[in-house]
Amino acid sequence: MYGSILGILIAVVIAVALYYLLKKAVYLVYNAIIGIVLLFLINLINLMGIFGRPDIPINLVTILISAIGGIIGVVIVILLHILGVPL
Repeated sequence: MYGSILGILIAVVIAVALYYLLKKAVYLVYNAIIGIVLLFLINLINLMGIFGRPDIPINLVTILISAIGGIIGVVIVILLHILGVPL
C-alpha cells in the first residue's frame, strides 16, 4: 500500500520537474534563435560600418554567446567588437 503511494508520489515529482525543465529549454531555444538572427541581420545591413568597424565574424564563439545570451549576448558581442576585442 505504502509502496504504491510512494511510487505515485515520486512519479508526480519527476513529471513536475521535467515540465519545468522543458519549459526553460523552450525559452532558451527561442532566445538562441533570436540572438543568432540578430547577429545575422547586423552583418546583413552592415551596421558595424557606422562605427568604422568590419562586420562581426560569425564563428563558434560569437554564435555561442549569441545563442546563450540572446539579445543581451548580441549586445555584448557588438560592444566587444567595437572595443576591438577579438572573438
